[in-house]
Formats: sequence, structure tokens, C-alpha cells
Amino acid sequence: MSHPSMTQLRDGYTAVVFGASGAIGSAFVAHLQRDPRCQRVIGLSRHSTPRIDLDDESLLENAAAAMAAHGPVHLVLDATGTLMPDGHAPEKRLDDLTPNALARAFALNATGPTLLLKHFGPLLATGERVVWGKLSARVGSIADNRKGGWYGYRASKAALNMLLQCTAIEWARRRPLAVVAALQPGTVRSRLSAPFVGSQADDPAEAAARLLRVLDALPPQPHAHFVDHRGEVVPW
Repeated sequence: MSHPSMTQLRDGYTAVVFGASGAIGSAFVAHLQRDPRCQRVIGLSRHSTPRIDLDDESLLENAAAAMAAHGPVHLVLDATGTLMPDGHAPEKRLDDLTPNALARAFALNATGPTLLLKHFGPLLATGERVVWGKLSARVGSIADNRKGGWYGYRASKAALNMLLQCTAIEWARRRPLAVVAALQPGTVRSRLSAPFVGSQADDPAEAAARLLRVLDALPPQPHAHFVDHRGEVVPW
């Protein structure tokens, strides 16, 4: 497998990967470390130094302050998120819903990632191309929902997509060369997906490589992209 290169970013770009201890996040880090155009890649997770935790905004603020010394940042990849908050399986029926599980899905899939945008967005370079790619999910598409179910996961990813869209519109006023993208990675082997897809899912390294190539090809626009790992547009 050939390793992708972010050819549209400046030579010597700096990258940050959130969720760097997960399957896709660690694959992102590995690919970027092999990109000769990447000067520095910083992987952040609950186990890194500095540490991030989507439940603790003060940790996110402190981590962003620590990263300021390594800025400006040109590429951010957010691979955080959960399918089963606190072990709760996706709800197949309304009767399966609980307030706590729904709140946790929103906290980890929508609120937390938006706080990353809030605190790390100011570190992005100005006057040049920058990219913020966030793992989303096709099931977060309202237009594409024909089966129902998976209430908390679907709703929290749809909320995430709206928050990304709002951010992209705001950033475009100051960073017209910015690319903000919600990414559908496909079905990928990971601890998160294991109970549902088994061994037939894609290898994380291959999925990460496809997503990086897709991101490299996306043009700046005054709103967010929602695309899959093949570069095809996903309806909002």
C-alpha cells in the first residue's frame, strides 16, 4: 500500500490528530509520519501528553495552549467518537432509548468535537490552505436515512454535521482557503465496530490512506464538505 502525501498543503506542514490511540487515528499518524512534506505530526488522546478528554473542556483548552508553541497548524484530523457510549448498544427502537445514553452520544460525538474546533481552530494558519477533517458517519445523513434505528448515534452524528457546517461558514470569512469536511470512512475494523461488522471490514490503514487522499483533493468552499472515503458526496 502506497502512503498518501498531502500535496496541496505547504511543504513542511504541521498536523494534529485527535483520537490518535484509536484504529483510524493511529493509522492517520503513521501515514503522516511517512509523508516527507509533513514536518511535524502531533497525536493527542486520553493517553497523550498533553492529554485531551472530550468530557473536560479545561483539558482541551490546556492542550491547545500547549500546542500553540508548535503552530501554526495546517491539518487537523479528528478521529474521536463513540458508537456505544458507556457500553450502551445502538437503539433499534424508541423503547430502547434512555436519557443518559442519548446525552452521552451527543457529548462524545457532537459537543466534544465542537469544543475541539473552538479551542484548536485559532491555531490554524491564515492566508493559506488548511484542512480540518472530522470522522462522521453515513448514518448521520438525514436525507439518506431509510431504515431508522440507531437513534443516538444517528442523531449525534447529524448534530455533528450541522456544527461542522456552522463552523465552516464562520471560518470562511477569515480563512477563505480552509477546507472543513465531515468524513464517512466506510466500514473499518476497530474495537468500536467489532461487535457489528466482524473481520470483513476494511483495514484501518487503507481507510485512513483513502481519506487523506480525499481530503487532499477537496477544494476550499464557504461551507463544509460531507464525503465518503471514495470522495463521493454524501447528502446532508
